[in-house]
Amino acid sequence: MLALLYVLFAFVIGIAGMSQSLPAANILGVLLLAHGMVIAAYMIHECAHNTVFSNNRNNARLGNVLLWFTGAAYGKYEDIRSKHFRHHVDRADVVAFDYRTRLASYPRLCKIIKALEWVYIPAIEIIMHALVLILPFHQAQRKHLRKHVISVLAIRVLIFALLFAWSPRVVLLYPIAYLLFLTVMRFMDTHQHTYEVFETLDQERGEEARRFNAEYEQRNTFSNLVSVRYPWLNLLTLNFGYHNAHHARPTTPWYRLPALHRELYGSGDEQILPFGNLLRAFHRYRTRRILNADEGDIGMAADKGIRFVGVDGVSFLTAH
Repeated sequence: MLALLYVLFAFVIGIAGMSQSLPAANILGVLLLAHGMVIAAYMIHECAHNTVFSNNRNNARLGNVLLWFTGAAYGKYEDIRSKHFRHHVDRADVVAFDYRTRLASYPRLCKIIKALEWVYIPAIEIIMHALVLILPFHQAQRKHLRKHVISVLAIRVLIFALLFAWSPRVVLLYPIAYLLFLTVMRFMDTHQHTYEVFETLDQERGEEARRFNAEYEQRNTFSNLVSVRYPWLNLLTLNFGYHNAHHARPTTPWYRLPALHRELYGSGDEQILPFGNLLRAFHRYRTRRILNADEGDIGMAADKGIRFVGVDGVSFLTAH
C-alpha cells in the first residue's frame, strides 16, 4: 500500500511541480514523476508474479491500471505477464521481434540511433515501445490488438490535450520525465542476465527452452544492487536489483527480497555486480550495446561487470 500511495503522490506532486513557473519546481516535478513511473512499473512486475493480492484477478486489475501510469497501456497486461513468465520458465530472453537482425540491414538508421544513444537518448527503448503500437498493423498474429491500440491512443491524446489546456508546461516536460524513466528501467535490465535471445514468443515452447536448468539460471543472472552498504537505497528500484534471489523464488514479494538474498547467499557476492562498475560499462558501451546480443553461458565475469556490454530492448513492459 505504501508503494502504491507513493506512486499516486509522485504523480500528483510531480505534475503539480511541472506546472509551476519556478525551474526548481519543474526539475523536482520531472524527477518525482519519472520515479513514480519506475515504481509503478516494478509494481506491475509484482502483479505479474501475483505477490500484491492473494487473488490473481485483483493482481491483474491493478496491473492493468498501473500500465496507464507507465505509458504502456497500449499492450495487454496478460501479454506482458505471459512474456515475463516465458523469461522465467525458458531461462532466456524470449521475444516475438528481435530488432537486432532487422536494424543491422539499415545502416543509415543505425547511424542515427547510435548518434541518439551517444547523447544518452534511449532510442532503442523508444523504438521498442513504439513497436507495441505498430506491430498489430503489420503482423497478422497481432491484429486482434488493433482496436485496443486505437482506443488507448485516443484516450491518451485526450488526456494530454486536457493537460495542455491546463498547463502547456506539463506536456512539454513530460517527455523528459518519460525518457528518464526509460533510462532507469533500461539500466536495471541491461546487466541482469547473459541469457540467449529466442524469437519464439508467439510460438509453443520448443526444445531450445529445455536446454537450461536452475544452475544455468543462477550462473547467468546477476544482482545489480544500488548499494550493498546501505540496503534501503535499493528501494529506489523496489529491490529489483536482488535479481538472483528473485529468480530463485519468483513468488517472493519485493519487500522480502533482501532477507531472501541473505538467506540464500549470505555474504557471498559472486553474482553481485558493483553499481559503480555498471555505470562505467553503461556509459562506455552505450553505442556498441545497440546490436549486441546476449553472450550465452559465460558465468561470472572476473572483472565484476566493468567490461559487461549488456543488451538493450529486453523490457518486461513490451510484450513483443
